[in-house]
Amino acid sequence: MTIRDLLAAESINLNGTPAGKTEALNQCIDLMAKSGKIADVETYRKGVFAREEEGTTGIGMGIAIPHCKSDAVTKAGLAAMVVKDGVDFESLDGTPAKIIFLIAAPNTEDNVHLQVLSKLSVMLMDEQFTNSLINAGSVDEFLNIIDSAEKAKDEKEAAKEAKAKEPVEVKKDDVFIVAVTACPTGIAHTYMAAEAIEKKAKELGYQVKVETRGSGGAKNVLTDDEIAKAAGVIVACDTNVPTDRFDGKKVIECQVSDGINKAEELVKRIAAGDAPVFKASGKKEASHSSVGGKESIGHQIYKHLMNGVSHMLPFVVGGGILIAIAFLIDGFSVDLNSLPADQRANFGTITQAAALFKGIGGTAFGFMLPILAGFIAMSIADRPGLAVGFVGGSIAANGTSGFLGALVAGFVAGYIVLLLKKIFSKLPESLDGMKPVLLYPLLGIFIVGVIMQFVVEPPIGALNTAINNGLNGLNGASAVVLGVLLGGMMAVDMGGPVNKAAYVFGTASIAAGNYNIMAAVMIGGMVPPLAIALATIFFKNKFTAEERKAGPTNFIMGLSFITEGAIPFAASDPLHVLPACVVGSAVAGGLSMAFGCTLMAPHGGIFVVPTIGNPLMYLVALVIGAFIACGLLGLLKKKVSE
Repeated sequence: MTIRDLLAAESINLNGTPAGKTEALNQCIDLMAKSGKIADVETYRKGVFAREEEGTTGIGMGIAIPHCKSDAVTKAGLAAMVVKDGVDFESLDGTPAKIIFLIAAPNTEDNVHLQVLSKLSVMLMDEQFTNSLINAGSVDEFLNIIDSAEKAKDEKEAAKEAKAKEPVEVKKDDVFIVAVTACPTGIAHTYMAAEAIEKKAKELGYQVKVETRGSGGAKNVLTDDEIAKAAGVIVACDTNVPTDRFDGKKVIECQVSDGINKAEELVKRIAAGDAPVFKASGKKEASHSSVGGKESIGHQIYKHLMNGVSHMLPFVVGGGILIAIAFLIDGFSVDLNSLPADQRANFGTITQAAALFKGIGGTAFGFMLPILAGFIAMSIADRPGLAVGFVGGSIAANGTSGFLGALVAGFVAGYIVLLLKKIFSKLPESLDGMKPVLLYPLLGIFIVGVIMQFVVEPPIGALNTAINNGLNGLNGASAVVLGVLLGGMMAVDMGGPVNKAAYVFGTASIAAGNYNIMAAVMIGGMVPPLAIALATIFFKNKFTAEERKAGPTNFIMGLSFITEGAIPFAASDPLHVLPACVVGSAVAGGLSMAFGCTLMAPHGGIFVVPTIGNPLMYLVALVIGAFIACGLLGLLKKKVSE
């Protein structure tokens, strides 16, 4: 397979003039669609923009390589666009992108095409090659330039692979550097970083070997002997790679993009010995070493929190829906008003079937807070933090501090274990095996237990009780305002941090018995896709032909409480789409509160309507919110010209 096999002539535009990054991506996606290799263009478009949200694919040097691996791709493909005047692509080095290669990779085990795509990405590191492509006078010339460069690259790679099989001979006075590069998709950045590090090391007169970990597996794998001989290690990765083998070596860990754009700085630092010593427990003895500055404290906290939340949600959703089914069974089987007051408290366990669902769901739900705290702690302190966080979260669950206490427990546990690691780092190496299985759990659990019992539980428990009492007592205007706020938050970033914050608040409220809050949260998340679907029908001149085709699928997305269905539309026109959706969601959330609607299940959309309190008015609130957002889309969006 060659690059030309992936790049169809109809998917090349040598005279692109996009106004910005979003337009450039959409034009490239349209070029890709012309090749007939995309089964669902909108799903693919969503994947491309989702990848871009993780970090720009504008790698610098005038090059951008957006990509997506998706079930929507039937056959691997490329699309190319030359923008002679350049377009702002939020590139890592700030330079405008002049040549954009969009990659479409099928989600299959057959990764032969990935070798071709990775080869192209490395070829683009050659400035002469990229300049030739930018100045090509025709599509045929563009393709011929690629063919010639690919043939030369294949010959060079064959010689390189033959040499790589031979052990590296390091002379006494030589500086030998090893590196590992990897990115989540393993298509482009992995190999570009490897090429940049190799090239710069050789220019500076150093020997070098780089291991790549792409979608095709690990290549050029470092041997124990090579690691032992190395002056230091560069780990330029955006995904986890085996690092215990570097124990005792000087290591720099950085983003894969730094391997591309800051290769010279990395190589010089390793050659000069300017790197901390790596400890095999997964954390370094010295402070984290990176290029391009440290992560902000806010981002670190968010990353740790989301690790806990992402592991917690399956327990919340699965357990919550089972509990909701238990209430539903008793609701259909028993006349609650005919029961004595003391038996009404057993609602959800009165019938045998309901008790079965409630018991299983309650068990799953009971793991929510320990899981949250445990995985926050693990994100901070690696595996030794997991057990300590679990215990802290369990104390919160069995005490009065609840969700807030578990949050605190997770962070306290993580940083306590980090402190213990630092304290015990001076112990003899012979005791290293005992630290994670005895010292960290024993001391960590005891310290966290004491802190939770005497420091966290009293004030946080009192605060949590006050909040729950306040939420239970909400009525009238105050409840509506809360519903407006939570509903609007669900549409602000459609699956991002603000959306997640509102959703986590809703699920925590279910655990505390405040079911009206989850109802407002879910209705706020259902409105954006429904509004988009309606707008593509009522205001066809405001959407492209592709958007009109994809619009109706958002009815299913919205009714299923999948807010992300609206993301491609919001990404293409955020200034007009987001305000409309936020207003519609806020109105729906406020009406849900005003109508006294409740929801005992943390997910499910239209499929859990039987578990909703006052379901008819809930549907009325949903319809009103969706049509308000639809009307605003019709007013705010501009007509499209096709």
